[in-house]
Amino acid sequence: MGIYSSINIASTGLSANRLRLDVIADNMANVNTTRTTEGGAFKRSRVIMRPVAEGAFWRSPFLPQELDGGIGRGVRVVEVQKDRTTEPRYVYDPTHPDRILSGPRQDYVEMPNVDVVTEMVDMISASRSYEANAAIIEGSKMMFQRALDIGAR
Repeated sequence: MGIYSSINIASTGLSANRLRLDVIADNMANVNTTRTTEGGAFKRSRVIMRPVAEGAFWRSPFLPQELDGGIGRGVRVVEVQKDRTTEPRYVYDPTHPDRILSGPRQDYVEMPNVDVVTEMVDMISASRSYEANAAIIEGSKMMFQRALDIGAR
């Protein structure tokens, strides 16, 4: 493990959580978007992250076999995925241009499957994760400075 490993690991968390915050902001900005270029209402996006597995530096007896040997190098974003499993909301509005014209939901408008409360909870979580990684970098910098101070005596 090199001297800058803690900073490298924390920087992966910083970049992943920054993307997560961007995706959450996009979800909240489109909470009322009923028409997209793909057709239909906006679908909530979410960030999928996995641990970086290349060149791990320690093994744990408590982890499942597929993760063992993959812990210790940070996190990476695998994909930004659309949430197609959560049902959209339907709002009755017979004057809306995107209303459903026929069927059992006639005159209802399909709204995005974005829940503002869930997005706010995710935003707080991502923000706290970002702050924790920034604190690790700051702590590492202080530790390096102390080591230089000791070496200078």
